Amino acid sequence: MPHSLFSAVPAAPPDPILSITAAFRADPSPKKVNLGVGAYRTDDGLPYVLPIVRQYERHFANDHSLNHEYLPQDGLTHFTVHSARLMFGKHSAPLNDNRVVTVQALSGTGALRIGFAFIATFLGQRLVYVPNPTWSNHRNVVPHAGLPPTRTYRYFDAATCAVDIDGLLADLKAAVPGSIVIFHGCAHNPTGADPSREQWKQILQVVKEAALVPFFDNAYQGFASGDLDTDAWSTRLFADSGIEMFVAQSYAKNMGMYGERVGALNVVLSSSSSVDIVRGQLKRLIRATYSSPPLHGARIAAAIMSDEHAFRSWQTELRTMSERIRNMRTRLRDCLVANGAPGNWDHIVKQIGMFSFTGLNAEQVRFIRSKYHVYMTLNGRISMAGLTEATVQYVADAICDAVKSIGRDA
Repeated sequence: MPHSLFSAVPAAPPDPILSITAAFRADPSPKKVNLGVGAYRTDDGLPYVLPIVRQYERHFANDHSLNHEYLPQDGLTHFTVHSARLMFGKHSAPLNDNRVVTVQALSGTGALRIGFAFIATFLGQRLVYVPNPTWSNHRNVVPHAGLPPTRTYRYFDAATCAVDIDGLLADLKAAVPGSIVIFHGCAHNPTGADPSREQWKQILQVVKEAALVPFFDNAYQGFASGDLDTDAWSTRLFADSGIEMFVAQSYAKNMGMYGERVGALNVVLSSSSSVDIVRGQLKRLIRATYSSPPLHGARIAAAIMSDEHAFRSWQTELRTMSERIRNMRTRLRDCLVANGAPGNWDHIVKQIGMFSFTGLNAEQVRFIRSKYHVYMTLNGRISMAGLTEATVQYVADAICDAVKSIGRDA
């Protein structure tokens, strides 16, 4: 066999989340349940297209004045203007002072990637701290953008299944000044545990004192609590404090447009004098990466955010989705209490957003997958959207069996 140019390329490790879906699909069991997918599902377990999104898809399909021309590198202006207002609020000091640069990006991951590429190129080899645990792709995006591998700060207390605020603050105080710190704006992935408003104020104070640079990842605005303003509260607290920062936005979850890759990167500056320079360099980075962002999803998102009636319809749909997830939290907790599963399960209803850290260990997760064909990540994270009325009791019984059979200290 002739020598191949690619023979020395090592096999890539499987993605810890995407590989779960692949295993689930290959499982022939009729009882299988996928709690690993990070996408909203109906109570029938099916993908959901928001009615307001479907409405605008039909509207634009029938508008023959539209075309498919390239967007500028920084995206659809109608979208970026309304995206920034959604994130920071209509009365935002940075917006009113013209101190925010917003560019369209390939959903949240694309916003992070361009943001970290900008940091690596123009702000130097800064360290990036991520919460422990965090969304696994954070640790991929940072070094691929040209920065050192991520460091961690304490975030989750396994004993209480809540935020380890003392450990978090201590680690941020000890961080190298000038470092970037990733924060989840709401609905922390994977734990579902968010700081309280008082704790966010403590975090802001430490960030200022330690001269750190926040990079907020907002993947769930409006999807966590059902209220867009509530879910933006932490980000707005930091932005209105006068601090310089980065903010990534995604419309995958809150508009259900996962495959359309609709997102934005916001850079909050201390002065409007640098706005044109920062925008120009971001456009240059985008040009060299993917040239220009996709039009279809951004056009729909802009139309929804700019029309009062459509916006209200979207808000109603957000509340409906978040309420279904909250109901699944309550149902799972109640089923675990009723079936006598050892331990306290109140953390399931105290956490928020799509995901919950159940407290299950890797051996228990493997037990549940093998015996019950219920799929979740090895750290015990489950997607609450993957639960339905038809499966919640089955999943609760599987968890009960695993905890009784193996024990929490395995």
